[in-house]
Amino acid sequence: MLILIIAVVALIGAFATGYIDINQTRGAKAPSVEAADGKIRATGGQSPAFDVQTGSVEVGTRDANVAVPKVEVRRDEKSVKVPVVAVRPPDEAQQNAAR
Repeated sequence: MLILIIAVVALIGAFATGYIDINQTRGAKAPSVEAADGKIRATGGQSPAFDVQTGSVEVGTRDANVAVPKVEVRRDEKSVKVPVVAVRPPDEAQQNAAR
C-alpha cells in the first residue's frame, strides 16, 4: 500500500513539474450495437491515442572543490603497565610453588 501511495505521489509530481506531458491525439468511441428484426449488429469502437512527451535524466560526474576535514594522528611513546601471562610446564610450576 505504501509503494502505491509513493507511486501516485511521484506521478502527480511528474505532471506538476512538466516532466511528463500527455496530449490526446484521437478520441475514444464506444462500440455501436443495434438490434433490429431479430438480428444484432455491432460495429467496433475506437480506442484513444495519446502523444506522450517525457523529460530526460542525465547522470554523470564533474569536478568540484569541496571542503574536506583533515585528520592528523600522532603517536607518542609512553611507559604503561600491561598484564603479563606466564605459562610454565608442570615441572617448573611445581618448583616455583615449592620455593
